Amino acid sequence: MKVFVNIKKLLQTTEKNPKRALSGTELFWDGSVDNAYLIVSEDRIAGFGKMEDLHDKLGELSRNEGFNEEKIETFDVRGRMILPAFCDSHTHLVYAGSREQEFVDKVKGLSYKEIAKRGGGILNSAKLLHETSEDELFCQALVRANEIMCFGTGAVEIKSGYGLNTEDEIKMLRVAKRIGEETPLTVKTTFLGAHAVPGRYAGNREGYVDEIIGEMIPEIASLKLADYIDVFTEEGFFSVRDTERIFEAGLKYGLIPKVHANQMSTSGGVQVGVRYGAISVDHLESTAEEEFKVLRDSTTIATLLPGSSFFLNMEFAPARAIIDYGIPVALATNYNPGSSPSGNMKFMLSLAVIKMKMMPQEALNASTINGAFAMGLGNTHGSVTVGKRADFIITKEIPSPEYIPYAYSSLLVHKLYLAGKEVNLQNNII
Repeated sequence: MKVFVNIKKLLQTTEKNPKRALSGTELFWDGSVDNAYLIVSEDRIAGFGKMEDLHDKLGELSRNEGFNEEKIETFDVRGRMILPAFCDSHTHLVYAGSREQEFVDKVKGLSYKEIAKRGGGILNSAKLLHETSEDELFCQALVRANEIMCFGTGAVEIKSGYGLNTEDEIKMLRVAKRIGEETPLTVKTTFLGAHAVPGRYAGNREGYVDEIIGEMIPEIASLKLADYIDVFTEEGFFSVRDTERIFEAGLKYGLIPKVHANQMSTSGGVQVGVRYGAISVDHLESTAEEEFKVLRDSTTIATLLPGSSFFLNMEFAPARAIIDYGIPVALATNYNPGSSPSGNMKFMLSLAVIKMKMMPQEALNASTINGAFAMGLGNTHGSVTVGKRADFIITKEIPSPEYIPYAYSSLLVHKLYLAGKEVNLQNNII
């Protein structure tokens, strides 16, 4: 048993775990404990509270749970803070190579759509991925997995979508699963075959949708490689009708929908996502009251991706209006080579506060407990709650929780614990 003592502030504690993602004024939930302790038993949180109550708590655990106090390891945090590890519910972490030349094209004035039309964007990544072996793809993804842990992420969703054929989509999902097996990260996987129409189906989008439904979904489901199914519902990519067909096929195999919705236009992605019970609709840069009303009456989470808006110099999602409408909001990185080449959740918090007018506590909750719910992990991740997995960050010495988004480029992770064990960050980027 591990006991962490002299914690300046233990953030986001709750005696009773929320049953759903936080929305409206709930996003201000604090739950912090000053001058605190935290008890970890194996891979789970076993207790927390004020330092003055630690002796009584250890006695209680010893009597009721049979703990031997002589086997307790004590860790003096020395006035640092502890908060739950980040839960990044939207990434494309598995990809080959990079696309910095397209970055230069964007600086020169080309739009995301213009780059895609001339064979760049997703199709460029698909070509690179096809030419990369599975082992090399894993090695590249492992570097990014280590990177995001250095930034404090403990749970991550990883999408396919740069394969665009059955063999390469399976290759991506196998690598994503392997990341979950060979690192301390909790990994959820999403099949995103409907990310773009490959060149072999130019002018025949419906033919590619038929391949997704008739070949990809059954094969991926039989191999148990995906938890979710996603569609890029956007003009020039996939229509609402395409999305409906793909979701109907995926649901037959137990794949829960997610949607890339309303990134560049009002696409109908929100409505179709809610209609098919999507766990989240993601992006939402082009969203207004019509979508707000649909989301408010659903259990679907609005996942916002400020890194994309920052990198592409686009409008940010209207977070303040979405929250004020009573809709649960999560934040994620959208880590990918074309529109958000960053896995830094802390920077996403800063963007959410600075550019989207979220309050610091709202951004923290959107990045932890709500991100967990957006991956189906709300019962095990995202808050300091007895019985949950012991995934948490020990910060460097900081004056307040608000300092986390305020110091937007500072590296504030002192230590990271996942499943109750310290993660070795020394050989990574920090």
